[in-house]
Amino acid sequence: MSAVIKTDKLTKSYGRERGIIDVNLEINEGEIFGFIGPNGAGKSTTIRTLLGLIKPTSGTATIFGKDIMRDGAKIREEIGYLPSEVFYYDAMRVIDLLNYSASFYHKSRHDMEIRMRSLAKRLDLDLHKKIDDLSYGNKKKVGIVQGLLHDPKLIILDEPTGGLDPLMQQTFFDLLREENKRGVTILFSSHILSEVQKLCDRVAIIKDGHIIATERMSELRENSYIRCKITVKNPVDRKKFALPGINQLEARGKHIGFLFRGDINTLTNLLASLQLSDALLEEPELEEIFMHYYQKDA
Repeated sequence: MSAVIKTDKLTKSYGRERGIIDVNLEINEGEIFGFIGPNGAGKSTTIRTLLGLIKPTSGTATIFGKDIMRDGAKIREEIGYLPSEVFYYDAMRVIDLLNYSASFYHKSRHDMEIRMRSLAKRLDLDLHKKIDDLSYGNKKKVGIVQGLLHDPKLIILDEPTGGLDPLMQQTFFDLLREENKRGVTILFSSHILSEVQKLCDRVAIIKDGHIIATERMSELRENSYIRCKITVKNPVDRKKFALPGINQLEARGKHIGFLFRGDINTLTNLLASLQLSDALLEEPELEEIFMHYYQKDA
């Protein structure tokens, strides 16, 4: 399987301000790849560098095997991009804006016209309204249509669901799955882990400009991750829980909770040594796993 996106120590510095540092990514053809981290972690800087919107300070990156700086114009013909914030000419009608966007691509205008109207119908977008009359969510729909109308081979999405109601988010995710089934590669950047969980095959976690982990989505929920909530009959010293694999310990009187990863026998031996009045062991939320990675890195 060939790599659609590949970076080697990609770095972008803003003087004394941090950007991204030695980012190494390899995203395969036909993959839905998640890129997660809180706001300010470096997701947008990475994406803007890949798109040639800003110049890297050092390191290299290729898309479709072509250098992002030398072959940027050719690369961008096959990319659909949806930024986190969309800004348009307010006086233009939606259909005029989309036709203007279509004119930049060397593809059949007839095919793009059909695709535009199909996507607009799917997203319940009125093509004849002025941009200025649209809500934030409808402006985001314009961005989605704009990013997909030229049938790109690679779709790059930066915090794409802002402004979309839950039903429209589901429609959007369905569209992305359909594109992916046709062989389109998708880079999905978000700080909302539940979104990434629904869509992605693999995920890279970024913190303070550094990639701190790259794993398959299934692995984030495997490896014996367990959320434990117990109630003890008598107060217990917190030191009893100072064991490898226990994180995010919270103790309020007789109520104790923690996230565990490791040998399940370690956990069962611990619980057997306690006088319990109640116990709940469940699969943790992905958000909790995400915070574990951050704490582990720290």
